[in-house]
Amino acid sequence: MAEYAILMAAGMGTRLRPYTADTPKPLLKVGELALIETVIRALHKRGVKKIFIVTGYLGDQFRALQEKYEGITLLKNTVFETVNNISSVYVAREVLKKGSCFICEADLLVTDEELLCADLKNSCYFGRFQKGFSDDWIFEQDAKGIITRVGKNGTDVYNMAGISYWTAEEAKHLSECIEQEYGADGYEDLFWDDVVNKHISEFRLTVHPVTREQITEIDTVAEYEEACRLS
Repeated sequence: MAEYAILMAAGMGTRLRPYTADTPKPLLKVGELALIETVIRALHKRGVKKIFIVTGYLGDQFRALQEKYEGITLLKNTVFETVNNISSVYVAREVLKKGSCFICEADLLVTDEELLCADLKNSCYFGRFQKGFSDDWIFEQDAKGIITRVGKNGTDVYNMAGISYWTAEEAKHLSECIEQEYGADGYEDLFWDDVVNKHISEFRLTVHPVTREQITEIDTVAEYEEACRLS
């Protein structure tokens, strides 16, 4: 059965200025490849050929990816400047109704092309274990490994790594949750993961462990320059 992917590429990447002044963050290059290309190649390695990229800031620049890679569809987020990233998943909500689906940040540096080739039997977030306190996005789990909270701050927990996988049934339900919350009071400030957290008992999510050697989130100028230096 075909799998799908949604790549979130609408943001303005302000923390990477001046590099993002004229280039969307996902299209910044590390070595010969743009960040988003490392994600696309990992998806292709798994066999995912239907990839939907949600664009916003300098969105026209992503058209070149359609010429370079097969199966790329661009979806336009017209409210990316005023509504948080719940808007990008909302734009792509019909994709979630098609079947099993990955939701990926597009500004990741995937250094292991086989990162997504694991046998994923249930919906999951990819996560890196953090010893000690983390003020980043984290997952709390019960004794069976089921995620009970998605949010900020935790100790000895898994940090969000920018990729999640949803089975067909739970992807469809996620789209319904997004539709339910979109337009409600305060929705403009919501991350799409906040919606997952609000409805967490309605899903059976686990953590799929990954390492920094496999995937890196580029969040600062220093991290980007270091990645370029090491490439």
